[in-house]
Amino acid sequence: MTCAGRVLNRFSKDIGFMDDILPYHFLEMFAILTRSVAIMLVACVANYWLFIPATVIAMVQFTFRWFFLHTSRNIKRLEALARSPLYSHISSTIQGLSTIRAYKEEEKFSNNLYYYLNEHTKAWYMYISISRWFGMRVDLITATFLATVVLSAVPLADSLDPGLVGLSLAYIITLADLFQYCVRISAEVESLLVSVERVMAYGQLESEAELETIPHDKAPPLQWPDKGVIELHNTKFKYAIDYPYVLKSISFRIESCEKVGIVGRTGAGKSSLLSALFRLAEPEGVFEIDGIQITDIGLHDLRKKMSIIPQDPVLFSGTVRYNLDPFNELEDHQVWDALEEVQLKEVISNLENGLESHMSEGGSNFSVGQRQLMCLARALLRRNKILVIDEATANVDLITDGIIQEMIRKKFNHCTILTIAHRLETIKDSDRVLVLSSGKVIEFDTPFNLLQKQQSVFHSMVKRTGPVESEKLKEIATKKHNYRCK
Repeated sequence: MTCAGRVLNRFSKDIGFMDDILPYHFLEMFAILTRSVAIMLVACVANYWLFIPATVIAMVQFTFRWFFLHTSRNIKRLEALARSPLYSHISSTIQGLSTIRAYKEEEKFSNNLYYYLNEHTKAWYMYISISRWFGMRVDLITATFLATVVLSAVPLADSLDPGLVGLSLAYIITLADLFQYCVRISAEVESLLVSVERVMAYGQLESEAELETIPHDKAPPLQWPDKGVIELHNTKFKYAIDYPYVLKSISFRIESCEKVGIVGRTGAGKSSLLSALFRLAEPEGVFEIDGIQITDIGLHDLRKKMSIIPQDPVLFSGTVRYNLDPFNELEDHQVWDALEEVQLKEVISNLENGLESHMSEGGSNFSVGQRQLMCLARALLRRNKILVIDEATANVDLITDGIIQEMIRKKFNHCTILTIAHRLETIKDSDRVLVLSSGKVIEFDTPFNLLQKQQSVFHSMVKRTGPVESEKLKEIATKKHNYRCK
């Protein structure tokens, strides 16, 4: 996952270098280089013997320049890398400022900030130091050339034109500072090209698949999916070409309107299964929804047909209505009805502009529970056949938890529901449980049947919740089994 600091670094500092500093330095380098070459030519025309020391000095100059560039480019990369964690830390600190103050962790975060500042300052100070090192040597070489011009004019005074010699000396004196600046700024231009290299690296990242189905006549029907049957056969998934597989030849079938809980240890592949479902990277093998291979259709045609209630509620800067109905497809009364279902109607009504009230970035002007209920209202309005829940109640209070669980049971009864569970109580009334381990399907059956098997992984997971909780889960599973049998 790309941290916010890297993205901010690319689109602030690196783009700033490209737009503001690099063009100015390049034009200045070209102008000064032209002037320096002209001054050296005037000196060589006045005394053609100076072509020899000028050639030697130029070779020495370019040797120092190559050595400086070879080092400065790498230090520039280190400086850019050290800048990303600093931006990321500042961004995350500002977002969680209230939590930091609540837990009195100001000193810890201040120390972390000083650490990142020191790491960045080390690289930046090193870059300034080698620039001064290079400048001293350029000055020394320029002074050597100036001394050569002056001393060579003494033994050749009878054969040289005094006017040309005086003109060349007058120009070369100005070359002392000019030539050093010319070589340094040319090296700076090449160092700044590191920013171009970093931005171009982002531009060359592999993009997602086509947003729309091509050709258009192969687009899925408007009512697709009307059943919500999900089937996988020998499906593999990895996040990048050179990454290992995180899902390894998994096969299972989820029936229409079935409620499936997905469990497993950290790194088992639970979130990767959802990533494959939404095609955050392209899955391999058979991955079908209602008989249509998801990799054969456009991303818009796929993703807008599924709803998700994430663990961390995702809200955008804009109006309340924009967050609930971003494509402006619904009437106001439908939006109000959804808010009333999730018990947010009174909260939104009390705002100054109602549905047009502004919501800050990330919904920070609402509580975590209210943000999660907003995501639930959004899912209600979409009325999709497939609902994905990524432990939606992990970060909310018990009252909000009860609202969400009750709403899911009542309003999404006609949906196929996939629930990633970090707590087993979340999937207590699921029709079946999918147990993953190391990217493979270990078990897939009803909770009751899995609990009857003493050696099953799910049975051991339930047992670890403690005697009280495990008995409660077994009782719920038994009731669910008996109800299905009837």
